Amino acid sequence: MKDRRKRSDVLVSWSRFFWCTVFIVLSCVCFSGFTFSTFRLLFGGKLQPVMVLKWRAPPVEVISGESAGTTSSISIRGIVLLPDQALIFLNYPPSARLFTKEDLVCVYTPANNSTKHRLKNPPVNVDGEDSDNKIVRCPLPPRGFTVTVGMKPDGEIPSSGPSHRWDSLVYEALIDRDNTTVVFVKGLNLKPEKVSDSSKFECVYGWDFTRSKFLLRSEVISIAQEIVRCRTPLSLLSDPQRANKTVKVSVRIKGSKGILHSIARPKTRSAFDPPTRKEHEMCICTMVRNQARFLKEWIMYHAEMGVERWFIYDNNSNDEIDVVLESLFNSKYNISRHLWPWIKTQEAGFAHCALRARDVCEWVGFIDVDEFLHLPTGLLLNDIVRNQTKHNPKVAELRVSCYSFGPSGLKLAPPQGVTVGYTCRLAIPERHKSIVKPEALNSTLINVVHHFHLRSGFRYVNVDRGSMVINHYKYQVWDVFKEKFYRRVATYVADWQDDQNVGSKDRAPGLGTRAVEPSGWSRRFCEVPDFGLRDRVLQNFVDPITHLLPWQSMDEKPIINRKIRRHRKGVL
Repeated sequence: MKDRRKRSDVLVSWSRFFWCTVFIVLSCVCFSGFTFSTFRLLFGGKLQPVMVLKWRAPPVEVISGESAGTTSSISIRGIVLLPDQALIFLNYPPSARLFTKEDLVCVYTPANNSTKHRLKNPPVNVDGEDSDNKIVRCPLPPRGFTVTVGMKPDGEIPSSGPSHRWDSLVYEALIDRDNTTVVFVKGLNLKPEKVSDSSKFECVYGWDFTRSKFLLRSEVISIAQEIVRCRTPLSLLSDPQRANKTVKVSVRIKGSKGILHSIARPKTRSAFDPPTRKEHEMCICTMVRNQARFLKEWIMYHAEMGVERWFIYDNNSNDEIDVVLESLFNSKYNISRHLWPWIKTQEAGFAHCALRARDVCEWVGFIDVDEFLHLPTGLLLNDIVRNQTKHNPKVAELRVSCYSFGPSGLKLAPPQGVTVGYTCRLAIPERHKSIVKPEALNSTLINVVHHFHLRSGFRYVNVDRGSMVINHYKYQVWDVFKEKFYRRVATYVADWQDDQNVGSKDRAPGLGTRAVEPSGWSRRFCEVPDFGLRDRVLQNFVDPITHLLPWQSMDEKPIINRKIRRHRKGVL
């Protein structure tokens, strides 16, 4: 009996041992199979190209002096020194609370790294509504100091990225629908409106450009002005959401050792397959800086003319632009605000906007906030487009003449808006602006003065001035004019106070470079009275009960017919 029990125990033990062994062996096989198949999937049989997906930033330190409600850590991924301010880009983990201007302070440290002599300043602004695009704008550091940002009262955010000068920098990147990377670069100094030799350049992808063995190099497909189109490595395309959190792209001139500094992480577009029918027939792209007070009139007017979607590129505004745009958005205007902090990059910004608008817009107008599309015949924009393209479907750009208006005898900004207040202009158009089909744009995205190069086979037409013109309220009352021209956003035009490009059409004739109101400013630039757009606005926009225009607030004086008639007689 004992022997039988003993043999039974031995059998049970061996049985347990056998099944344990089988389990362990199967586990090892499954694990190793998963591991090697995963490696093959990620690396595609080659180790080097897909190392990008394994790159990680160094561990982020916890912020010292955490404030209440802060449970996660953030870091600085890079700093860019503009001529008038410093841009500090923050890295946020997904669970972190987004900090506001009231939470942060700009910290300036002397070269000897002495904490005793640190200086502090409040930020100019904190921009961005999501964790992937949060920018703190600080005043420039004094000579001999570096700038960073900290949390109030005494916290400091660790930096995991270097500081860059603005004059030589890769600043934006976008993966296009053909899987190429469109890269925006400052400092190549290429000729405007010319395609350069792409064989002299190469694109470089990586997390740390100082470690050459961890870099991916790719072909430059085209290069023109500030825009480089690169062949995107397959490793980035296989997992773009993960890659664009850490991987940057830059450009190198072949034969040189240096790679341009970069703050640009390739961003993916939401849709890679173009829709058969665009969501909107007519859209507008614009770039603004501190022009929030003009946006309501500009957007409400163009909505009545047939515009359905607006792309607002914000070039470091310090006014209440977010409040104004939110109120318009809540009133059912389809508007998006895109942070574009890069100065003197209007052409690049418009190229970036064209790529974003292409998927949802059949036509896109590229105009400024002080420019209004005026249709003297009473038609709408869609009617004009149909009339210009019905006999030639290859027409992909409408060029519209611009008339420049002067202060029209005013010394204060007109409360009814620019379309009603300014009624006297120069006799001859100064230039043109364009409405284009983004699907027909040349892949180089070359554009100058708001018109683009088109793909082969497409053409432009000059719209008859009797059908459509642009009223450009360029020379407004002095206080508005000097604010607008304090810093130009155009690429090839100097600041108006600098003694450069004095003959440019972007300058006021005879103004010079001093910020002093010239004698007789209010009556300058007045050669032809023009009441056409004003009359259409008063006829179609005035509320019959309040006598106010839709962009006026209730506490402003209503428009009355007697005042209109007197104004029409008197200014000239």
